[in-house]
Formats: sequence, structure tokens, C-alpha cells
Amino acid sequence: MTVRCAIVAAAMLLGCSCKAFVLPPTGWQKTAHNSNNVLQNSLDDGDRISSQLQRTINTLVTAAALFTTALTSPVNIHVNTNEPAITIEKSQAYALNENQLFISDVWFKVTTQYFDQSFNGLGESGWRAKEKEAFQAVEDTGPDDDEIVVDAIKTMLSALGDPYTRFLPKEKYEVLTAYATGGSGKAGIGVQLLEDPRTKNVVVMATTEGPAAAAGVQSGDVILKINGEDMTGASAEVVAAKCRGEQGQKVDIVFLRKDENGNAGTEYLTSITRAQVKVNPIQTQIFTNESGKRVGLLKVPSFSTETVKEMVNGLRTISDDGKLDAIAIDIRGNVGGYMPAGVEAANLFLPARAHIIAEVDKSGAIKGYDADGIGAETSTPLYLLVDGRTASAAEIFAGALQDNQRAVVVGSKTFGKGRIQNVQPLENGSGLAITRARYITPKGRDLHGVGIIPNKETSQCESADSARTCLSDIV
Repeated sequence: MTVRCAIVAAAMLLGCSCKAFVLPPTGWQKTAHNSNNVLQNSLDDGDRISSQLQRTINTLVTAAALFTTALTSPVNIHVNTNEPAITIEKSQAYALNENQLFISDVWFKVTTQYFDQSFNGLGESGWRAKEKEAFQAVEDTGPDDDEIVVDAIKTMLSALGDPYTRFLPKEKYEVLTAYATGGSGKAGIGVQLLEDPRTKNVVVMATTEGPAAAAGVQSGDVILKINGEDMTGASAEVVAAKCRGEQGQKVDIVFLRKDENGNAGTEYLTSITRAQVKVNPIQTQIFTNESGKRVGLLKVPSFSTETVKEMVNGLRTISDDGKLDAIAIDIRGNVGGYMPAGVEAANLFLPARAHIIAEVDKSGAIKGYDADGIGAETSTPLYLLVDGRTASAAEIFAGALQDNQRAVVVGSKTFGKGRIQNVQPLENGSGLAITRARYITPKGRDLHGVGIIPNKETSQCESADSARTCLSDIV
């Protein structure tokens, strides 16, 4: 058991409460407000200690002693100090089992980081009650009852009404980590996957120059089976995990390719040999449109720790072949990834001191990000291609360039994810994603549930359409 767990448990036993006061800075948006958030760490409303005792150092000494004793002897305890006696009843003094301690760790992380300190209107006591319910659900469990523990955690977190604050089983955590860092420890087939929220099917969002592309797999194809196993209802993370494996091994996948109208089309089976592939490489291209203008294209499928470096290299590549009349950056199907990469990518195209984004944390404090202007490409006309699957870090990038009038956004309305998560490991190899802040664009827009409306909306910029087609009547 960690020291933090011991301190938290001791505080629980004494009915102590912690108060966190965060004063928002006078940021560039001037919209912050003071908010004093109270995290009540009492297990129930009974057995309070005196305010005088709370103020003394003896409280901490007593807490440690009580916690140690409670682990082996959960009965009425009276401790004599220079202060009045403390009585702890048997009802709340039981030691927690390992699964309850694990849940307590998850609850504590969410409590201290979650951006909505009303906890979806539950209040502190209501959110504490959700922890107690999870404790009860795993009260009689042991080390082999992982499924029960995970269900209890998911039920607890679902009370927040936030699909982005979630428990991540080991395979999901590994996929998200690989996605954000731009690499993977295993061989794969070279696709990016997205779970369609309407059908719950897992769809291929983009293919790289890897094995899947060589086998003829296209964006929009639906994965139905992998090595004979039905993928109906499986998450994108589970499907991705099953696509990965040892380099050189073959994997048999049944795809569904819809017709041009989006209706059910043809199923096909293909055998793909796994290989080492980059998770999210940037692709470059130069084309001349109908009016004779030369357009340099960067296709950015996701944002990772490698994205900005690849964008810089891509800009050099398309610029080395001569003067460009315009630059197009295709972020259709880009569901985000590593949030700082979206900020740093916008920095490449904005002058010094231009506002990029501002985070608003749980206290209402604002942290602004401004461009440094170093080496920025600020003169060539810039176009961003977006669609309904452009989200998160990709929307940070697009929103910053649109609000600063640096780029013309083309396509259809974006997804609308205006929340920022911390993704962190847990001790058993699983992970936890916690919404820690919301973000606002330079003009103060909260994009969550709203998305970005393109400057130029067009119906000829679907995922299957080329960038040249998207821009045919615009550049």
C-alpha cells in the first residue's frame, strides 16, 4: 500500500476534509472566476472530530495510529492525547481489500483532477456515495475477479455522464499510448480505426503505405471478422489489438465495403501480413489545379509527439520543388490524439503573440497558449480540409488558424470535442482517462458538442474525395 493510500484512509477514518483554493490568473481571455472547491474525504456524515483537534498537528499523528490499528482491530477505539478523546465506531473502520483499494485509487485520481467539481450535479457526498457503491460491489471479490472490479469502476465513472472519463483496460491503454506517441511495440497492418457511434461498427479511417493499403483496403471499409472471430460490438481498441501481432504473421480479415451512397455493399476476405508500420505518418503531395495553381498538400491523419517534426519536414518537402500558390492541410478523419501537438502545429503558421488556445481548469483558472512566431510559415495561403470526424487536437489546430484568419476551413462541420483528458497508467497495466479541462479558441468559443463550421462548406469533400476535388472551386 502506498503512503498516499495510508494518508487518505487515515483522513477518511477521522472524517477530515481537504480544501483546495486556486486563484485564476488574469489571463488573456479575462473570463476566469474564483472558485473554492472542497473535496470531502469523509466516508459518511457521522463521527466528526472537533474543529480544535483538526487544527493541531496531533491529528496527523493520531490518524496514522488509527489507520494502523483499524487494519487489524476494527472496533471502538478511544485514543487519549492532550486533546479530547476520539471515538471511531466499528461500522466504518474495516480494512479495505485489494480491489477496494484499487477502486479507491481510481476515485481519488478522478476527484483531484476532474474538471467539473460538481461531479455532474452529484455534489461531493453523491460522488462519495458512488465510491461506496463500488466498494460494496467488490466486497467479496478476490484477485481473479477482474471483470467484477472493472464493471464496478465503469458504473462509478458513468455517474459523471462524461464518455471521455473512462477506465482503460490494458489493451486499450496500450493502443492510446501508441497512438499518441506515434509508435507501437508490435507489428500491425497499417490502418487507423474509428468506432462509428451510430452503427458501433469499427471503420477504417485511413490507410498508410503499409500492408493493408497494399492489400487494397480503403478508408470507409468496415471490419467484420478477424481470423474468423466476429467483431460485432467490439471497440476500436479491441479490433486494433487483434490486428497487431508478430511481424511476418498473417491475419485474415473480412471487410465490408459500402457503395458510393453509403449503403451495404460487398464483403471481402483478405489475408494481410503484419509488418512494422508508423502509426500516423504524414503524407505529402503537390498538384496543379484547373486554374494552374500549384498546391502543396500535407495529409495529417492524427496528432502525436512526432507530428510537428513530420509537419516541418513535410513543409520542406513541398517547398523544395518551387514556389507554391497555396498549402492545403488535410485533417479529415483526424480524431486528434496528443493535445500539445495540436497547439505546436498551429504555432508553425501563426505570428508571434497570436493566441492559439486557452485551457479552463476545474477552478475556472485559465492557461493561455500563444505563438512564438519562430520560423512560422505565415504568408502562403492556407486551406484546412475537415469533416465530421475531425476532432479534439485537430479541432484545436483548426480553431486557432480559423479564429486568427490564417486559414480557410473547407469541408463539413467538425465533430465538436472541446475537452482535454489526462491519460495515466494504473498499477496493474491498465489506464485511466480523466477530463481535466475544457478549452476555448482565441475568440472564446467552446467547441464541445458544437464543432467548427467551415468557412467554405462543400458536399464534394467527403472522405473518399481527393484534396484536389475538395478545393476545385475554392483555390
